[in-house]
Amino acid sequence: MAAAGGEGVEKLEDMIVRAAETTSQHVAAAKTAIGAVIFGQDQVVEQTLITVLCGGHGMLVGVPGLAKTKLVEALGTVLGLEARRIQFTPDLMPSDILGSEVLEEAPGGRRAFRFIPGPIFGQLLMADEINRASPRTQSALLQAMQEQHVTVAGTRHDMPKPFHVLATQNPIEQEGTYPLPEAQLDRFLMQIDVEYPDREAERRIVFATTGLDEAKAQPAMTADELIAAQRLVRRLPVGESVVNAILTLVRSARPGPDAGDLGKSIAWGPSPRASQSLMLVARARALLDGRLVPSVDDVIAMAEPVLKHRMALTFAARAEGETIGGIIRKLTSRIG
Repeated sequence: MAAAGGEGVEKLEDMIVRAAETTSQHVAAAKTAIGAVIFGQDQVVEQTLITVLCGGHGMLVGVPGLAKTKLVEALGTVLGLEARRIQFTPDLMPSDILGSEVLEEAPGGRRAFRFIPGPIFGQLLMADEINRASPRTQSALLQAMQEQHVTVAGTRHDMPKPFHVLATQNPIEQEGTYPLPEAQLDRFLMQIDVEYPDREAERRIVFATTGLDEAKAQPAMTADELIAAQRLVRRLPVGESVVNAILTLVRSARPGPDAGDLGKSIAWGPSPRASQSLMLVARARALLDGRLVPSVDDVIAMAEPVLKHRMALTFAARAEGETIGGIIRKLTSRIG
């Protein structure tokens, strides 16, 4: 009986390995397909794919014109998801994104309310300039992100599966904005900083986007394959050294004795949700790289996008020129 049980475990492990290898190939193909239309943003593409593989939501931060909208469109095509976009404005109401009920009259004279779904009911939603909407509208979106459903007129409406939000924030032109509170920012798995492309990448952009034929993204996965990949990410084994690195890093990013001499620079730090996020993104990064087991290097590489929107520095630290990124790099150097 013991031998039969051992064979069963081995078969299960072989199935997981084969599934992981197949999924890794699909994900690598998806990354290549996105890179064919998004130039000079390899790190952004990788972090966005990792966010979706983890089943999470991402915050894209960058100045206008860096292809954030195009990235979301390409991601929807490549992953086989229904992509939608909402431009957030100060006068946007919750019903504009969630939907509303309308009163209809049937042929027999009977009246009834019918729910008309809003644009939020898509598999991949781009919330453009989310900080331009009022806190009430922001909360309606963030509730859907957290609960995976919305309630309109007392009736629950479930979000489609998979459901991902990629929100953008403009770091300049902050007049007329409502910055997201810390508790709402914590709902985002990662903050993905979109930087200017280098000279060679910008040269490619100029030629590729001003000719008669512009490159278009090609499908590389289906929604069902993505869901299977998300389940696989949660099944990948994590070594004790990686778990200890995650706990040490997150706990040292909070004010208190675990931070050592850097504790005086931190006003508040990440919650246990950051530990959960780092565990997931380390696994997803390993899978994207064709590995079945994450390493401490994965934790170090993903520390900044996972932690930076979950921390704040003291006034004294900012006055001395410290930055959140700099503090995180000092903390990761302790576990490297």
